Amino acid sequence: MTLERARQLLGTQISFGGGYNRNGARLILAEVAREHGQEAADALIRELGLEQLFGFTPGQPL
Repeated sequence: MTLERARQLLGTQISFGGGYNRNGARLILAEVAREHGQEAADALIRELGLEQLFGFTPGQPL
């Protein structure tokens, strides 16, 4: 998955909100971390404000 595609998918999860979407966002971030490294996943968490929305923290295992 490209980082741009991950941004699009995470944007969809953000727009829906809610607990179930948190799980979807976690799966997307886990795939990003697998393919591009934890630093890329952390950058997306910061860029998209996922810490405030879903409680993800940079450096947290997904």
